[in-house]
Amino acid sequence: MKILIVIQTFILSIFIFSMANGQVINYDESKVPDYTLPELLKSNSGQQISNKKQWETIRRPEILDLYSSEMYGKTSNEHIPVTYELLSENKDFLNGKATMRQVKMSFSKNGKTLNTLLLLILPNHVKKKIPVIVGYNFKGNHSTIADSSILYSDNFKLVRKPSHNDWIRGIQSNRWDYEQIIGRGYGIATMCYHDMFPDEEGFKNQSAAALFSDYEERQSQEDNWEAIGVWAWGSSRIVDYLETIKEVDQSKIALLGHSRQGKAALWAGAQDLRFSLVISNNSGEGGAALAKRKFGETIAVVSSIKPFWFAKSLNKYHNKEEEMPFDQHMLIALIAPRPVYVASAEEDLWADPKGEYQSAYFASPVYQLYRKKGLMNESPPGIHQPIYNDIGYHIRAGIHDVNSYDWYCYLNFADKHFK
Repeated sequence: MKILIVIQTFILSIFIFSMANGQVINYDESKVPDYTLPELLKSNSGQQISNKKQWETIRRPEILDLYSSEMYGKTSNEHIPVTYELLSENKDFLNGKATMRQVKMSFSKNGKTLNTLLLLILPNHVKKKIPVIVGYNFKGNHSTIADSSILYSDNFKLVRKPSHNDWIRGIQSNRWDYEQIIGRGYGIATMCYHDMFPDEEGFKNQSAAALFSDYEERQSQEDNWEAIGVWAWGSSRIVDYLETIKEVDQSKIALLGHSRQGKAALWAGAQDLRFSLVISNNSGEGGAALAKRKFGETIAVVSSIKPFWFAKSLNKYHNKEEEMPFDQHMLIALIAPRPVYVASAEEDLWADPKGEYQSAYFASPVYQLYRKKGLMNESPPGIHQPIYNDIGYHIRAGIHDVNSYDWYCYLNFADKHFK
């Protein structure tokens, strides 16, 4: 029954999205327009970038500034004080295979406090420092496993009333293969994304953005950060906490994001070098997919469905992707030389699997500056033929989701680059 509901919801979502903003969505490869991608290795002044020093000192800062001013908004560097409180610990989690901790992270400034709830699961059989995968969940920590001890966070209860299906424990456990993750020797740190920025219209005052001293004055600015920027900032705050945990290998912290969180993961990984490996799962428009292809979801559509995800400055490119001075291969390139993985699903045309692959492919020249191996062929691989180079990729059968096969590939990728 649960599978049927998921399929029906997915089909309905595609229908609704296809009608968004009154626009026809292109799913025909023959109708992809001719386009030219902005030059990745040429600076604003016209200088050709030929080595990693030039990339790091000239071109990379230019591209970071582009994404800050034109897509995600400018990330604040103001320090927000935080305290950590261990609410519970279970050393016999998963039948003794793991230790589970629930930690309240309280951010306070300007007379406001935001309480977030982190779920940290560490394998018991690993005796050395543990690599950890960071990632937001969509329906609360309790949704990742049917365990009555998992707490509900404040912001989750704010946006989801007890009658809502999202209160069901383990409702998205299919996305969190804890047995496989823990069995392979990895820890997992997850938090509900509503905790940092509720993904509902009208709740920005309950987000982390409201803690900053310039919150009110920034609201009228075109480059003000919105949900994706705040989610990215929040991912880094999870790393701050992990740096206090002696069991964690600080050199092996990976970041994984699915869908809208795939967008946020790429942006967080571009800004925070402490993420030593970044994974984008079905991130689509505003994530890994090339915008200029105008295939599936577009800038205009994603901005109309969720206008509070991106900076207002992105609106000027509605139906004008050809005028954008950047595209998403440049975002992926910002993660170099750290390993980055992009994944697609065969039936997820909305996210443009080919565009996701080609974005990673066209980021490869920056990896080559570091003598790292990107994607070698412009055409995507076949279904279930993963690539584990410094830029990794797979496309699997199925719909827009995260499943055990995805985790299998991600853990293989992490094994290669971490171990």
